[in-house]
Amino acid sequence: MNDTSRQQIWVMRHAETAWSLSGQHTGLTDIPLTAKGEKAASELKPWLSKMNFSTVLSSPLTRAMTTAKLSGLESQVQPEPLLLEWDYGAYEGLKTDEIQKLHPGWDIWRDGCPKGENIEQVHSRAQQLLEKCSKIEGNIALFSHGHFSRFIIATWLGLPALCGSNFAIRAGSVSVLGYEHANKVIWSSGSLPEGPGVGR
Repeated sequence: MNDTSRQQIWVMRHAETAWSLSGQHTGLTDIPLTAKGEKAASELKPWLSKMNFSTVLSSPLTRAMTTAKLSGLESQVQPEPLLLEWDYGAYEGLKTDEIQKLHPGWDIWRDGCPKGENIEQVHSRAQQLLEKCSKIEGNIALFSHGHFSRFIIATWLGLPALCGSNFAIRAGSVSVLGYEHANKVIWSSGSLPEGPGVGR
């Protein structure tokens, strides 16, 4: 395994889409960024231009790939299926209150999604992704989605997957993972200029 003690992993959720704005669960549906989302992704350039990324990986879905490209990393970005969002199955496109009318008391972190993925399956993907990252030299940029970014952070910190529910990942947010001495930490997190978002 490489010495990654100075490595940083930048985890970026894609910028705004119509469904992230409305709060609809957006798993594998391939929808574009809004005009506001495109502008916010472009405004990420000054942040990322200060970093030297050896590897840039993105969910293959349009909203993530477009965020990566507009942020100035078009020449480096490679699609990575492990970065796909939680497969919401039968709940794709629905808002939480709509799902709870069908399944009272539903909690995705406990109940998962019928015809989609459960928490163990998504956690396994996060583990595979970070194992892949551990074999890469240099800083890494990851472009993904709301729920899956939470799995990445929880897994990085050695927390149970359920603890991902305690991290808020807004559309257009940036989280920087790294080390303090030998300890895995979150160095910083923030949002692109579009401000708070909702949904997935």
